[in-house]
This record gives sequence, structure tokens and C-alpha cells, in this order.
Amino acid sequence: MNKPFLRLVAEDIQQRFGSDLSDIAIIFNNKRPITYLKKHLADVYGRALWSPHFFTIQEFFKLSTDAVEVSPLTQFFYLFELHNELLAAEGAEPESLEEFYPVAEIILSDFGQLDYELVDIEHIYMELYDTTKIDIAFQHLTVEQQHFIRQFWQSFSLAGHTGLQQRFLRLWKRLPVLYKRFKTKLQQAGQLNYPTLYRDIVEGAVPYPDFEKRYKKILFVGFNALNKAEAHLFKKWQEEDRALFYFDVDAYYLNDPQQEAGLFIRRNLQQYQLENALGEPPNMIGHRNSEVHLYASTGKNSQAKLLHNVLLQHRAEGKSAAILLADESMLVPLLQSLPDLKPNITTGYPLIQSPIYGLIDLWMRTHEEISHKKKKKVAFQQLEAFINHPLTHVSPSEKTALLDEISTKQLFEVDIEAIALHSSVFPRFFKPLASPTELIPTLINLLDSLLSSIATEDRVRQIDSNLIVETKKVLNQLKLGIDRIRPTSIAFQIGLIRKAIHPVNSAIEGDPLRGVQIMGLLESRCLNFDYIYILGANEGILPQTSSSPTFLPNSLRRAYDLPVLENQDALSAYLFYRHFQFSEGIHLFYNSIVDESSTGEESRFIKQLRFESSFRFIVHTQQQPVRFPDPCPELIIPKSGKIKEHLWNTYILGKKKLSATAFTTYLQSPLQFFLKHVADIKEPPSISHEFEMNRLGTVIHNVMEKLLKPYKGLEHFTSTKQLSEKLAEVDALITEEIGNQYHTAMTSLADLNSMQRIMHKIASEYVRMYLTHDMQHFKAFRIIELENDEDYTLDFPISVDGSEQTVRLFGIIDRVDEVVTHHDEIKTRIVDYKTGGDSVLFKSLEKVLAPNTENKALIQTLFYAYVFEQVTGRRQLEPNLYVARKMREEGTLFSNGKDVIIAGEQLIYTQDAFVRFLRDTLQEIFDPAVPFRHNPDSKIYPSDPYTLFYRDAVPQVDQE
Repeated sequence: MNKPFLRLVAEDIQQRFGSDLSDIAIIFNNKRPITYLKKHLADVYGRALWSPHFFTIQEFFKLSTDAVEVSPLTQFFYLFELHNELLAAEGAEPESLEEFYPVAEIILSDFGQLDYELVDIEHIYMELYDTTKIDIAFQHLTVEQQHFIRQFWQSFSLAGHTGLQQRFLRLWKRLPVLYKRFKTKLQQAGQLNYPTLYRDIVEGAVPYPDFEKRYKKILFVGFNALNKAEAHLFKKWQEEDRALFYFDVDAYYLNDPQQEAGLFIRRNLQQYQLENALGEPPNMIGHRNSEVHLYASTGKNSQAKLLHNVLLQHRAEGKSAAILLADESMLVPLLQSLPDLKPNITTGYPLIQSPIYGLIDLWMRTHEEISHKKKKKVAFQQLEAFINHPLTHVSPSEKTALLDEISTKQLFEVDIEAIALHSSVFPRFFKPLASPTELIPTLINLLDSLLSSIATEDRVRQIDSNLIVETKKVLNQLKLGIDRIRPTSIAFQIGLIRKAIHPVNSAIEGDPLRGVQIMGLLESRCLNFDYIYILGANEGILPQTSSSPTFLPNSLRRAYDLPVLENQDALSAYLFYRHFQFSEGIHLFYNSIVDESSTGEESRFIKQLRFESSFRFIVHTQQQPVRFPDPCPELIIPKSGKIKEHLWNTYILGKKKLSATAFTTYLQSPLQFFLKHVADIKEPPSISHEFEMNRLGTVIHNVMEKLLKPYKGLEHFTSTKQLSEKLAEVDALITEEIGNQYHTAMTSLADLNSMQRIMHKIASEYVRMYLTHDMQHFKAFRIIELENDEDYTLDFPISVDGSEQTVRLFGIIDRVDEVVTHHDEIKTRIVDYKTGGDSVLFKSLEKVLAPNTENKALIQTLFYAYVFEQVTGRRQLEPNLYVARKMREEGTLFSNGKDVIIAGEQLIYTQDAFVRFLRDTLQEIFDPAVPFRHNPDSKIYPSDPYTLFYRDAVPQVDQE
């Protein structure tokens, strides 16, 4: 069994130094391996001893100076001020913070790389166009490097430059001056960034240039990709016999120049002549033929679900295990899928995946609207998101009241002045900012309020507290920088905040030596585990296919031996391959689905190992069988027990009124009749993004009532010409009525939102169509009844269980009138308005008077006419249906293509048939032998919430 790398280091330290470790410094790239090496040293020595000094490389280099590390945000603001000073000196217009921010990120990144790689700033930014000058200036470079230099400058030496090239060249010329002033600024402020420190140490420009001499020996453990500054110092200290280097490497990829995983260590050993304290590396990978499990998952997040089952199967007591995230965005899905393993998470819980960020983001999006764009209203979704957020603590009563008001008034946008949040931790969440300078202080106050509401004793809450504290630190740094410059817009500050808080995270600490360790691939350097599980091992992620933006073109980067994309690939390959040197259980997961974020292929590193090595790859393909959900059994409600009793008490004894709508509901679906009118299950309140036909119908009915009400009850007929005068009132009445429907006073079109304006336009066209129809077809009219929903009830006799009972029918009369035709014939009509897809046409009366009726509107109109006739004694009301969409083509009289239902024999026959059908259907409703069940032939509307009870149900076969 191979020994872990750090165990080999511990054994070599014991052999070299014995027990005298007090003046030894051990340097790592990161903190994580320190704990593990301490454990291995304790195991190797087996007794107490003076500990060596442990550092990260940056901590060690920091011993050379007293300067304080400067934050990235502070560097940005320094750079911004200095750059505008240079522009002013050139006579150019200064750039705004918004314009300069993306440029500054690239400049700082380039300056850092140039410092790490010890590149001469004046040289790389020289303004050269002449090939002769290039030959003279860069004669110290190789022929290949000079070729790369010419490639770059020749792109600018063509006759004339584009405006973009000229702007680039001005920036290019300005950058050496900016670099010097920036470094001077840091020095004057007693601050440092690490790239500058690295260069200063190499050049001896630090307060304590011999800082390394306080230690007898310096051990550099697990280093791989060295920058030029590190390489220079390491080689110097090796020559002075002050340094030892422990490289974690395998001969499999070291000795093969084609293996990119060995690129950097080959360079360290061969080019920089650094010596490996562990001697010649073993060929562990080359001699292994153990199993490697490769899992092709059907989706990104399903990798975590798949890992859950694998972990349960491969638990091994006393064995170390690590889950390595090649794709670190999978941390939260992973945490949601882990079995109870008590993990230790090195990567930290990211702010942007926490509920806290959701609240901050909601606040920023809200103030982009109300503070930056000066809007007086917010979208109802933002208010709903706020009151439903777990951290806002809106009381249930206030939440219910707000949601009810939104759904009742159908508020697509909510007036911020009307938002009261008395119970919330953030009562001023929707208060607009008076000026841009208030943005960051107000957000900090919001975080303070949130911090005070969090219970610190709970572990999860402690993570939240840490996230809030770290976020506040970043915001305070931002505020210090913004306060020094001229005011910036709210929108830009919000954009800056988003970028600044993106990296914030909070550690979720466990035991770093026990249990499952969760970390990124980069953090796993130097560490070995018995079992490893790598998530996100996709091509395009491992390795990444993109590099950071830069102003240093690829040709120049190659000329100066700066990092290029191939270097990034080599580092990823090394981090991946090194786990195959030790781990006995290797499990690799990748997303096999091809989509916009995934190639659907495993990493090429995996393909290389499958092709070249002796590992036995076992491929597991996650099967997602195409399985339709098991059909639900049909919901059948028998009329027995309490249901029978409730039905009897409600409609027979209690005389609850049964409307035409309830009757046609039963014809469409007896089960839906039960849900709505027996069980009394109400449709949940909601706000609709779609056009609401029921509200449109209510608006039209109410406007028609207001227009015709002055004529109701008049003894004499009124000329239909008078209706033309009513056309001028239509728009104002519709506006007023829409306001009534949404419980908001509205007096003009300006008060209506876009959906309401559509409603206004349609309602106006429909009402005018109704009035115009009456003016065209009749000479005069007299209104007998109008929009009466109270006076027309009828106790209708039926037989229930052999006894005579009555059911109280209820008719809503839209309009009953007498009209004089152009032939001076007087008709008595009942008129029903419809705004949907109803029709006056039907195929046969038998199909109308049947379950799942083919013409619901005819049933309802006959229902209204029958109740009205029985109550008033009037007979032979002619049923008319005003369907605005079709009345021009089809008219208003019901017709089967041959017969028209008007006063006369056809009407009498129709009414008699209807009454028989009405009685038979009502008796069926109360027949205990006929249960409530859905009619399978009726149409199911996905938008109807009641159909959820029977959409996927399978009808049962009646047994004889």
C-alpha cells in the first residue's frame, strides 16, 4: 500500500532533523495540509516535541515587511483616481467609475501577473512599430520569442489605425506610468498587495530582506506551478543551502513529456534545477490496475443524488474520504443530498447560494426600480417574494392580508406608498432612497437588522451570521472608496456591490481529520484520501476552457513566458492525476446530458487514463426509465353517510338556491359539482397574468345595467334611437367599472395598467356592439327586468327516495324586455350576455339536453326563462343570446340549422323537453344510488384548479 505524500514528508523530516524542529519553517501553498502534516509528524515521532513553524507561502513572504495587505476594492479606487489624473494630464475627459470598473479589473490582473513573473514593465509596454527596433530592443530573447513580439506589433504597424486601435495604444502607453504611480501610492499608504511583495523580495526592496535567515531550514512542501519570483527565490535559497523541496509527483506523468500533468514539476526539476528531497519519484500510477468507477449522470444536480447512494454503499470505517468539487457550484445540491456523514467543508458556504443573498438581491432589484428609475410602484412578485422570504418575519396575519389584497384587486403593480410592513424586521424595505449616497448605508442597516434577528446559538444561524459580517466588511470598504470620488448612480453602485460580494463565503467547519472532507480540487493539494469522489468531471469544467480577460495578447504572453491557457490545463491535469497515485477507491461523476452549460462528455483527462493506463474503468450509466406515473384511481364520491346527510340538509331542508351555473356544472362533471357546490371547496385566490374573461363579463354586465337602468319600468316604449346618445357614456362607465372590480378609483385611461386597457378596449367594443344591434333590429324597446339576482327563485318539485320534495332554483335575469320589430311585431325576450366562446348554434336538442351538453348557454337561458315565467306568469319568452364574438354572423336566436327557437310551437316543445330534463337531472343529483363521479367525455381545462382532482384519474369499470 502506497503511503500518503505527507506521511513520506514526515518520515523524511524525522530522518533528516531528528527531534530538533524548533527552527524549521514548513511552507505550503494553502493552510489545509498543515493539520494533516502535524498529525503525521505526531504519528511518526510518537512523542511530544517542539513543533516546527508552519506558514502558507504568502504568510512566509509577509515576514519581510510591516506593510498591511490592501483589499481588492481599495486597489480599484486607487487605480481609478490615478488613471483619471493621467487622463487630465493628457487633456482627455475623465472616465466615470462605471466605465473604468471592468477595465480596472483587467489592469490589476495584468499588473499582478507581470509582478509575479518579474517582467520588465517598460519593456512589455514599449511602443514599437519598426522591426529593426524590435531586433535591437529584444535581442536578449530567443528567436521564437522575438517572433511572438513581431506578431503582436505587426498588427499595429499597418497603414492607419482604427479608432479602437488608437484608443488601445493610448492606454498601452499610459499603463507603465499608471503602474509606477500605483506602486508609489501603495508604498506611501503603508500597504501591499502580494504581487508587489513578491517582486520586491526578489529585488531586495523590502524592510527585512534577510527574513528567511531566522530559520535554519525552510521546507517547501507540495508546490507545483511556480511563478518566476518563487522560482528565483527558491533557486537562490537552495544554492545557499537554506531550502528543501518536497514535490508530490509520480514518474508516470513526470517522465513522459507528452503528459501535461507533469509540465510544471518537470520545469522545476529540469529548468530551475530544484532538487526533490524525496528523491526519484515512484511510478505508482503506471503499476496500478485497480478499479475506477465512472458515473454518467443524467443532469448536473443528479450527480449529487447519485453520490448519495454510492456513499451509502461504500462506507468504510477508519478510512479517509473526500468529495472533490471540480464544479464548485455544486456545493449546495451536494449538501442537500448528503447522507448523515458529518462533513467538513473547506470551500465554505457561498453567500450567493444563501437566503441572505436572495434578500439582498431582492432589495437591490427593488431599489433599481424605485430609487434609480423613480418608479412609484413595484411588481407584485417583488412584494410576494419579500413577504414569503423566511428572513423577513412578516406575521401570518399581515402576510394573509397583503396577499388577499393583491389577489382581490388583481394588483400587477403595488403602490409603494400603500405598502405597510409593521410586523417585519424590515419595515422600510420599500422606502425609496433620497440620494445615491444612502444606498450602501441603508443596505448595511438592513444587514444589521437581519443580524440582530438571528439566533446565534444555532449552527446554521451562525453560518448566516458569519456571512452577514463578511458582507458588511465588503460594503464598508466599498463605501470608503465611493466616498472619496464624485457621486455615482444607484444602478452602478448596485452592480459594484454584486461583483464585490460575489466571493463572500462562510466556512462550515467539522473535523478536518475525520469524516468526509468536501473541498475544491485546488484545495486538495498535498492531501491523499483512501476514497475520493470527484463531482463535475466534465470536459469544459475539468479543465476550464476559458481564461481570465487580459490586455496582454497571447503572442506577447508567449514571448514573455506568461501563463497561457495550456498552463491552466496542465495545473488541472496535475490536480486530477495526483489522486490516482494513492486512493484505493476512486469514483468520478459527470453530467452526460448535453445542454447550454454541459458538453455531455467526461473530461479528456479521464479519456487519457482509460486509453493509456492500466486502471480498470467501470462505467455506470444512470438510467432514467421513461416511466409514466401510476394513474390515480378515479375519485368517486358515494352519496352515503355524512355526504348524503349534508346534501339533504343543504338543498332539500336548507333550501340552498341552485343556480343555472351549478346545474350546467353537474352536466359537465358531477364530481366538480360536488367539489364546488356540496363540499364548498373554494378556488384559491391568485393573481392572473392572463386575460380574465370572468372580470370582463362582470364589467360588461354592470355597464349595460347602468346604460339601460333609466328605461326600466317605463310604461311606454322608448325609441332605440335614444341608445345612440348612450354611446358617448360607454368609455367612462367602463373605466369606472374596471376600477370597481379592482377596488381602485379610476377616472381615465391613464389610471389603467396594460392588461386593464386591453379589457377596456374589448368591453367598449362589446357594449357598443350590443347597443348597435338593438338599434339596427328594433324600432323601440321597453325594459321589464334588468340584472336581478334576488327576486327569481322557484321551488321545483322532484322525487327523492319515493317522496315528493322541492329544490329551490335560482335565476339571474340579465335582461327581460319587450321590443318592437321593424314589422311592428311585439316580442317579449329574455337576453343573456356572453363574452366567451358560446354559440347560438346546436346540432340537436337531444345533445343539448344531455350530460356534457353541447350548448351550455342554451341550457342556462332556458333555465332563466323557465324560472322567470313561473315566478311572473309571463309566457313564451323568446331566448336571445348576445355573444359579441359571433352575433354578427350567427345572430342572437338559438338555431339547429333548420329550426329557430322563437315564440311558438318550437319554443313550447323545447321548454317542455327542458323541464322534463331538468327534473330528471335534479332527481339524479339526489339519488343515493348515483355517486358523484367525473364525466370522462367532458373537456378538461388545465387552467381549472378543480380538474386537478381528476385529470390523471382512470375510470373504474363497473362490475356487474
